[in-house]
Amino acid sequence: MITKLSAFLFAVVLSAATVFAQDDPQLRDVPSGQKLEVKGVIVSKLDDNTMIIRDASGVDTKVIIVPNASIKNKAFFGGDKYAPSALIRGLNLEAEGRGDGTGSLAATKIRFERRNLEVAQSIDSRVTPAEARLTAAEENAQRVAGQIDELMAISNAARGGAKAAQDTADAAVAGVNATNQRITDLDDYVVSSTSTVNFRVNSAVLSPEAKLKLDEVAAATASLKGYFVEITGFASSEGSTAKNKALSQRRARAVIDYMIETHNIPLRRIGQSYGFGELQAIADNSTREGREANRRVEVKLLVSRGLNQNVEVRQTVDNEE
Repeated sequence: MITKLSAFLFAVVLSAATVFAQDDPQLRDVPSGQKLEVKGVIVSKLDDNTMIIRDASGVDTKVIIVPNASIKNKAFFGGDKYAPSALIRGLNLEAEGRGDGTGSLAATKIRFERRNLEVAQSIDSRVTPAEARLTAAEENAQRVAGQIDELMAISNAARGGAKAAQDTADAAVAGVNATNQRITDLDDYVVSSTSTVNFRVNSAVLSPEAKLKLDEVAAATASLKGYFVEITGFASSEGSTAKNKALSQRRARAVIDYMIETHNIPLRRIGQSYGFGELQAIADNSTREGREANRRVEVKLLVSRGLNQNVEVRQTVDNEE
């Protein structure tokens, strides 16, 4: 039962984070010396003693916990004392204090329900690994699944009516499914574009026209977060099979060298190349035009569907004499 409840709350929070991230909350300016009590949820922590609390009306208040502040859970006999570091995102609490002159609330008293803390801890133990998993998708450089910085823990959902809880759970499941799909798609690479460069007979030297096409491929990678380039070489049937295979490999190597040396494409972005020789001809080798078309290198730009959801998947194959 506890496991199901924790999974339900995790689903609720991920859905809520998506919804509330669309809002542009107002930050309350607390006048200096004015006494104020704020009731709401911790949506972010700047450090152990500084946090942002969002109330039921969607207004944010920056709260700074003063030294020796009273931080306790509500109980009939005094309640347990806590350090500021115990207050985590998603905790529903009440903060009392006065304006500190910078627009923030200098809190001297913090109160919360013990069960609300337990719910927030359960949520945080699941959300933090999820954030790390999404961040690691692009060598810890990009967040993949959207920002979960302003996390809203709807701790009273567990105590709500059956119908309201069911509606919230259904919406949360949809949000979790969408997030899981993005994570699954991280390793799903699709061909964004295919370009073909051609060579003269028995040559592995790039022509000016071929270099222009490779320049276009390199330029397309600038806006991509997760991609790699697949390079395959081919030859016409002129000459021996062994010679043509070696020639197709040299052609693929010439393309790789140009992409790395001219455009600084990282080595990790270059997929394993291959020279097919006479195999996989795209035209009739018995004709001059067919042989010209077969003397080629195909350059495929593949992108991660999870990291580039809006990328245009297209295929453009150019053949030159």
